[in-house]
Amino acid sequence: MTDISLEDRFNAGESFADFLTRPHQYRDLWNALYKRATVPEDLLGRARQIQKPWHLLILSEDWCGDSINILPLVAKLTDAVPSVDLRILGRDANPDLMNAHLTGKSRSIPVIMLLDDNYVERGSWGPRPRPLQEWVMAHMDLPKADRYKEVRTWYARDHGVTSLTEILDVIDRAASV
Repeated sequence: MTDISLEDRFNAGESFADFLTRPHQYRDLWNALYKRATVPEDLLGRARQIQKPWHLLILSEDWCGDSINILPLVAKLTDAVPSVDLRILGRDANPDLMNAHLTGKSRSIPVIMLLDDNYVERGSWGPRPRPLQEWVMAHMDLPKADRYKEVRTWYARDHGVTSLTEILDVIDRAASV
């Protein structure tokens, strides 16, 4: 797939609505989190100031716990902001894109690529909010089940504020160049 442009990949990607309707193991959880997701008013106001069109091309898989906690909020944000849209591609079906966005040596997801109106990548974000990623990296010695229990607790307390703030920061940096 390396000969396919980012524009073609974006256009071939799934909308969040299409992603929610296709069968997968955690479909009910994805739908429930999307229904409950709310974007804080201050972040919504900040996002609505974005005038230039931006495209979020997301690498993910439906089993990913970080994606389950982040993408419903990103979808709610893009639902409310006409200048920003998103499409989802499978990580495993796009190894060249994934390999260009590794976290160290890890194929961690989600990866959100910020594409301008010409579908040129201007920044990226992922796989987790910075403070959570730092905590995870510092606690790799914990058993995976214990580590992920703490990750889920962190997401529940944060309500997506850190993720959305960091994603908007990526857009702001790209827009100022």
